[in-house]
Amino acid sequence: MTELPDNTRWQLWIVAFGFFMQSLDTTIVNTALPSMAKSLGESPLHMHMVVVSYVLTVAVMLPASGWLADKIGVRNIFFAAIVLFTLGSLFCALSGTLNQLVLARVLQGVGGAMMVPVGRLTVMKIVPRARARAIMAVPT
Repeated sequence: MTELPDNTRWQLWIVAFGFFMQSLDTTIVNTALPSMAKSLGESPLHMHMVVVSYVLTVAVMLPASGWLADKIGVRNIFFAAIVLFTLGSLFCALSGTLNQLVLARVLQGVGGAMMVPVGRLTVMKIVPRARARAIMAVPT
């Protein structure tokens, strides 16, 4: 098989990094909940909304991501997803209350919901079909 051009490789690395960020963020917050509860002065039992807000937002926004990519463009939506996810992460770090943290997680969820499916569309558009199937076979 032929080598991929350098710009295609960079695009694939960006998509892979987006997949990694979204996958990590879905699960890693669970290990940090006790520390976050202590920092916010909340009971750890009240922190469930931090997880639920993200997962629920991803579930609600996931179907819209393909439609948005068709209407606005795959590259534009993927870029917007990374920006929203990054801003949500920044706002999570700056949150001083549980409500602020939950709202920041919702913003992260909107970005995360678009990152993986639109990232897959990106791979399908920039890689030849025979190679894309092999690349997409890697579980995310």
